[in-house]
Order: sequence, then structure tokens, then C-alpha cells
Amino acid sequence: MVRPILRVLSVAVCAALAGSALPGAARAAEPGADTSDTRPAGCADLGAPIPHDVIDLPTRGATITAATSLNTPATGAYCQVTSEIHPVDRSAPPIRFQVNLPDEWNHRSMLFGGGGMNGTLVTGLAQVPAGPAAGLTPLAQGYVTYGSDSGHQAGPATSRDGRFALNDEALRNFAGDALKKTHDVAMRLTSLRYGSDPRYRYVAGGSTGGREALLAVSRWPREFDGALVLYPAWNAVALNLDFGRMTRQLAKSGAYPNPAKRTALFTAALQTCDGLDGVRDGVISNQKRCDAVFDPATARVGAVPLRCAGGEDTGDTCLSDEQIRSFRTLDTPLRLPYRLANGERGYPGFTTWGTDFGRVHDHPLQATVSSLTLGLVPPTTPMPPVLAAGSPPYGATFWDEWVRHAVTRDPGFDSLSLDPARPGTWQERIVELSRLQDVDPRGLRTFARRGGKILMAHGLHDGLVSNRATQRLMDRLNSDLGPRLTRQMVRYYEIPGYGHAASTVFNAEWDSVPALTRWVERGRSPRAQVVTDRVGVSTGRTRPLCDYPTWPRYVGGDVDAASSFRCVRR
Repeated sequence: MVRPILRVLSVAVCAALAGSALPGAARAAEPGADTSDTRPAGCADLGAPIPHDVIDLPTRGATITAATSLNTPATGAYCQVTSEIHPVDRSAPPIRFQVNLPDEWNHRSMLFGGGGMNGTLVTGLAQVPAGPAAGLTPLAQGYVTYGSDSGHQAGPATSRDGRFALNDEALRNFAGDALKKTHDVAMRLTSLRYGSDPRYRYVAGGSTGGREALLAVSRWPREFDGALVLYPAWNAVALNLDFGRMTRQLAKSGAYPNPAKRTALFTAALQTCDGLDGVRDGVISNQKRCDAVFDPATARVGAVPLRCAGGEDTGDTCLSDEQIRSFRTLDTPLRLPYRLANGERGYPGFTTWGTDFGRVHDHPLQATVSSLTLGLVPPTTPMPPVLAAGSPPYGATFWDEWVRHAVTRDPGFDSLSLDPARPGTWQERIVELSRLQDVDPRGLRTFARRGGKILMAHGLHDGLVSNRATQRLMDRLNSDLGPRLTRQMVRYYEIPGYGHAASTVFNAEWDSVPALTRWVERGRSPRAQVVTDRVGVSTGRTRPLCDYPTWPRYVGGDVDAASSFRCVRR
């Protein structure tokens, strides 16, 4: 454990703590304005406690646990500050967070989001989601970077662990409050370290982190200038309910498809749909057409039917009728007879035909793909544990943990007994959780009118958070904000072949940070974006990032070059 720093700030810095402007809503000027009256402080001088009134939301303040000067080839020289924000409820866990303050500061900051149900410290030292592995991280580029564990520490279920939700304050922190609390402390430390505030403030995240990025700019639109959003679980409660529908189906006798059967489905989909974009390259790009022509009940693998003879399970090379029903459950929308707090009434289902749900493949990344999709063990009651050797579907554990700890708050509750569409006495609680957890697209209006910008991308073949849900978000924005304001604020791209954060089909790398900063700071909207595959069928191939609803059609030339494709609508 790191020892707490006991150094006392100099008189000048103490005076600054008492007199400088507070972050957030209490600050009169727009973000980017230099409102601080402090003088720069050394790294070792950042060890004093942060009083509670620096943080806009209720806390008991923060304690700095370490402030250390570091210098590595990957990051350059920086001051690393770790801290704990103390909850009002003393039985709630603290928010553990880290702020990295580079010696060569570019007057920008970036908040990093987490993943799953969080519970692991996001250090801010890594690359942005889908960022180039060989490229400079934001910290190495001179950004102040920061992140947290969202206010709890994960247990045996790792990023699926929902036990924290038994505590109201811990649940609110996970649902979004930890973002603002961490941000306020990070901005105070930035002001102390440099004697000025950031000119531009960004937030980046994928999955739950994508939800958090959208929450940050919608709930606190004056605190941020730009957001980088990947595969966002923005309508988390609707997704959880769809996980429940999926889990209840997969738990039926004979319904769970093993990796070999998933391989057969994936192969059949490629056989039918790979060439629909003009070239057979191992990636399905014309998904709309694929969805119209592919039917697992009549598809073939080579010359052999994908459906098992008579619909009975006869082996690993085919799908039984019950397994076909499982994949149709994934593909079709969940419709709710009640409305969630953000106006949603269901979940649109997953792009299923051509998605890798954990097939047989010898690449090291495939274990991650399997873990994030259908796993290796069928769901049951009680839910099997999360083990490195084999765990149930990620969504099944997520549903189980959420139902037992957040919805019913009964750890012994049988999550498979709860019908997501007809939850009975639990409906009111589910709607309340959606009010806490979900992004309301209507809340982005102020951010858009301030000139805030969002770059957003989603893998077309994401098996954990559906790209169709992000399409739904774009539909909502166009409806709720209007097409003009939406276009001023957002660019959304879909990446064929890319799954959820990792893929052995097309593992996307996108140098997104420069595109976002040019748009925010210079008013230059993104053009001709390119995504690179470092893992899939042909390492190093590139594709154009197509502005949704367009997709990349092959027009001739080197099949591994983005210039050989054109973004089209049909």
C-alpha cells in the first residue's frame, strides 16, 4: 500500500486552496478560461487533503495517497497523483482515482471512462479505446489524464461484479456521480500544479466508458468540450433487460451453442454475405443486405446445411432448432410494454449474422472475444462463476449481478425467474434505475448548442453492446435535437468486422484524438477517416471509416487499401 503523503503545502499554495474559483457549476467562466489565481506547485506539494466544498456533489472531501514524479519512455515526465474521495455514507466504498500531470503540458485534459460495472482503477495511462497501439498516448502527448474505479472495488465477478449496488451512494457513483466528483478534484489539482485551468477538456471511453462519456457531456455540458465515444452502452438498462431475455433463452435445455457451433454459423454467414460489398475479404460490410438474405434455417456451410437434420442436435457442425432460436433471440428486438426514464421502450437486438460470438480460432485475442460474448459455460441457476478457464456469457453474469444486487437487492434471488418484459412488482425499480444509469439524448442539447463535439464509432459486429443501439441513439438525436444540431455535434462511424473492443476478424485502430481536437479547437469537421486492422485476415489492411448510414463498397484495386473502397448508402 502507498503511504499517505504528510508534507504540508507552502503558505502560497494554501492561500490558493482557500481562494481560487471552484470547478464546475460554481465557476462563472466557460471551461478553457484561466480563472485560477494560484502559482504553480511542485509535484510533492500536492499532498494536502481536498476539502469537500471543492467538489460540487456531496462527499467528505478527498485524501491524496501519493504524489510522485515519474519519467518513462512511454509517458515522458509527469506527476502521478492517487487519491480517494470519501463518501458521505461511511459504509460506502471510496472513489479511488488517479490524475497524471505531465511536465510538458499542452493545456488540455482528458477524463477516461471504465468498462462493465467498473471496480478497477482507470489510471489514464493507456491509449484511448481503439487508438493506435504504437501511437502516443494522450498523457505522452501532454494531456492531463485521469480516471477512477467509479466508487467501488470489484470482487470475484471482476468487471461484472454488482455487489456494490446494494449501497445507494455506491450505486449513484457508478451511475455517473463519480465522473463529476473525480473531475472536480482533477481540475483542482491541475490548477494547483500549473497555476491555470485547461483550455480544452475532453472525455473518452468505450462500452460503459462510452456511456460515461455521454453522461459527462449531457449532465455537465459546460465542463467538457469534446467526447470520444466507442461502442457506448448508453441505454444500459434496456441492454441489461435484453441480456435477461438472452440469458433465459440460453439457459433452456439444448439452447446453448458451443464455440464449434458458433464457428459454423459464422462460416455460413461469410459464405452468404462476404461478397455483398463487392469483394470476398473475410469481412461483411453490406450488413443490411445480409440481414435480408441470410437465414440460419436454410444456410449452408460449404454444401452441408447449417441446420441439423430434423432440427435435433446431431453434433458440432450444425445448429439445432433450439440453438437457431437462441441466435434469433439475439437478432430480434426486445419490446417492452412500459417506458424507461429516457423514453426508450426496448432494445433493438444485435447484429448477429456475421458476428463472432466466440468461435474456434487460435489467435491469442480469441479468448477475450469469447469472454466478452457467449463465454464457454451455459447460464444456469445459480449462475456459474467467472473463471479464466471458462465463464458463462458476459451478458448473463451481468444480468444476474444487476438483478440480484441493483433491482431486487436480494443476493439470493433467482435472476432467471424475472421476465424482463413483464417484471411485475420490479418494474418501478427498473425504471428508477434507468433514470440513474441511462443517457437521455435530450440532455445533449446544451452541449450541442455550446459547440461541443462527439466522435463516435461502433463495431458493426459487436456481440456485447449492439451497434443497432447506437443507430437508435442517432435516430433519437435527430428526432430530439433536430438533424442540423445533431450534425453540428456528432459524427458516427460503423466498423465492419470489429467486435467489442477486440476482434480477430478486423481489430480496428483509429487515430481519433487528432480528428476530435481539430474539430473542437479549429472547427475543422472530420474528413476521410481511415481505420487500420492489425490482427485480422490481413494485418495492416485499411478501410475508410464511413459516416453512418454509409458503408464501404469495394470499387477496385488493392483489397487491403482504404482507397479501393467508397462509402455508399446502398
